[in-house]
Amino acid sequence: MPTIDTHAHVFHRGLQLAPGRRYAPDYDAPLALYLEQLDRNGMSNGVLVQPSFLGSDNSYLVACLKQAGGRLRGIAVVDPAATTDELRALDRAGVVGIRLNLVGQPLPDLAASEWKALLANLKAMGWQVEIQRNAADLAALAPQLLDPGVAVVLDHYALPDPKLGVADPGFQSMLKLGATRNIWVKISAPYRNGAAGEEFAKAAYPLLREAYGLDRLLWGSDWPHTQFEATQTYAKNREFLDALIANKSERAQVLASPLQLFRF
Repeated sequence: MPTIDTHAHVFHRGLQLAPGRRYAPDYDAPLALYLEQLDRNGMSNGVLVQPSFLGSDNSYLVACLKQAGGRLRGIAVVDPAATTDELRALDRAGVVGIRLNLVGQPLPDLAASEWKALLANLKAMGWQVEIQRNAADLAALAPQLLDPGVAVVLDHYALPDPKLGVADPGFQSMLKLGATRNIWVKISAPYRNGAAGEEFAKAAYPLLREAYGLDRLLWGSDWPHTQFEATQTYAKNREFLDALIANKSERAQVLASPLQLFRF
């Protein structure tokens, strides 16, 4: 059975950084090192997510996908005005969706014509839209993406308010959206949900399992754990999954569930 890591980043310091970025790493996380992590932790496949600090220049991502020879898939960052030809070129390289990292950003007007055109293109290609944003805003944003019929993936347990955890009304709203069957949730990076992130994850997992089903939950390592490098490793995050989902067959199902969504 495949074991798929749906969330990792690769980069090196020689790459052109995006203007207006919130953060830039002072180290390299090259493809070879990521593949080594997969091998060492018994993972068959991985998904490379374009880091926000590289903006919409997906050239390194594409080069890595080609080099990996089908073992990896990609999630790109694109300009809303991206042409069909540009998207098709990414598709051929192994990109299967776009990421909207909206942390600290204004919410996009998805009713605007360029967004409508982009979402129509994504639907035609069978791509997904992955969103990183706090749960309170996702409750309003996710339904707007479901209307045009694209698959929606929510990062890092949907990022509720760390002070409220599973009691966050935004998180509760996200649970209700499980019934749509067109949203997936990444049970990744518990440490991005506050100091008590692992405790939160243990409370959130059974709720997410019930609301979404095992086939709509995705595990991601979040390697190389940007801004949390001092406390996190790949092995630690993979081991936490074993603690989170003690049932072996259930865990195997979660690790294999990305197969179709990411077109492996």
